[in-house]
Amino acid sequence: MRQFYLCPKKRRGARISKIYIELLQILYIIGNKELLLWRFFMIGKQIRLERLINRDTGTTVIVPMDHGVTMGPINGLVNIKNSIQKVVDGGVNAVLLHKGSVDAGHRRSGKDVGLFLHLSASTMLSPDPNQKVLVCSVEEAIKLGADGISIHINIGAENDGQMLKDFGKIGKDCSEWGMPLLAMMYTRGEKIENEYDVEAVKLAARVASELGADMVKVNFTGDVESFRKVTEGCSIPILIAGGEKAKSTRDILNNIKMAMDAGAKGVSIGRNVFQHVNPTNFCKGVSALVHNKYSIEQALQIIGEVV
Repeated sequence: MRQFYLCPKKRRGARISKIYIELLQILYIIGNKELLLWRFFMIGKQIRLERLINRDTGTTVIVPMDHGVTMGPINGLVNIKNSIQKVVDGGVNAVLLHKGSVDAGHRRSGKDVGLFLHLSASTMLSPDPNQKVLVCSVEEAIKLGADGISIHINIGAENDGQMLKDFGKIGKDCSEWGMPLLAMMYTRGEKIENEYDVEAVKLAARVASELGADMVKVNFTGDVESFRKVTEGCSIPILIAGGEKAKSTRDILNNIKMAMDAGAKGVSIGRNVFQHVNPTNFCKGVSALVHNKYSIEQALQIIGEVV
């Protein structure tokens, strides 16, 4: 029956039904657009993430070179372009830089390498070096060609509340732009007696997971058993930090091997890489250990330190 022959009350009901159906159709279209946008940004994040890791193993070797802001032109970072060239020749998956080093470090030839842009900063001369502030944005990082974003949070520092707030903002921006987010999570401050304590490191890793990071960098706790507690309580890939300059190459490799056995997915090591006597060979050895499960002795042979 056509709507023209309906009584006024029925015609009004039919019109409302039609409007309701049209409204549902509009909402469905909008919903699909949002779903398409979500899928669009998710595939963008996945593509970028695969530039930062080994796609076949899901593991990664990252060399942070952000130390210039904190410590100045220290040994190994005086010439950033040469330093990057050495680690890229060693087969690392990504380097991590501040925004001002991107152009200086862009080699314009040779093998490509993933790029994390670091957004956090403080200096060793700051009243509180543990107080990290944001010095760059996700949008700036995208314009500079970054594949991923990195931030530094010191849990336990006097202003860790502000750093966590910044984490939330950067996490939201990364989600909106489809940018992978690496959270460097350390436990530092008056309440922290030992930043390598498993309970502290477990908390730091879990915070990164809960707040939306895609991977997290934490201190290694010293042995397989304790570090497994860290990896079991965190739903995102965990990378270990290199820490202070190590006494020997074997010590570094031993820590990496134990961390990987405990479930870590790679390393983010700075000074122990670029201050090594042979950064290129060292990166080759670490990459073989992380990606191909080489033994420590095999890695040492690649590095050229077998006695």
